[in-house]
Amino acid sequence: MSAGVYSQLYVQLVFSPKIFSPIQSIAFQDRLYRFVSGIVNQLGHRSLAINGMYDHIHIFYGMKPSISISDTVKEIKRISSKFIKEEGKIVKFEWQTGYGAFSYSRTDINKVINYIINQKEHHKRETFKEEYIRFLREFEIEYQFEYLFDFHT
Repeated sequence: MSAGVYSQLYVQLVFSPKIFSPIQSIAFQDRLYRFVSGIVNQLGHRSLAINGMYDHIHIFYGMKPSISISDTVKEIKRISSKFIKEEGKIVKFEWQTGYGAFSYSRTDINKVINYIINQKEHHKRETFKEEYIRFLREFEIEYQFEYLFDFHT
């Protein structure tokens, strides 16, 4: 008999479209978020919360350790881009190459879920650029401004 793999890993991903996103329809955003949740679950992770705005997306999930964060992001972007082009009838759509990945403890789950669910309300007070830089600072991640997203401001 061999030992099993047991883990408790929670990750929030944040990334943004390459060009100013035409995904402004709330109804389409909801469809997209449900679709992305399905991708996360198909990869073997556990989708906990997905939401965002026209210029970025937040994905919070319980991570299956055998699938890397970079592979997860690659698959979400690949599959969701196709969905956006076909279902949203958006001819030119791409995600930017970068992403943010932030880890949390089990005790933070409800706080992070509530934060993501309330994105639209939150962004009445803070831009995506301000939010993303705040995350980088709070998590003490060194960065160079020229290598951040193209914030569509």
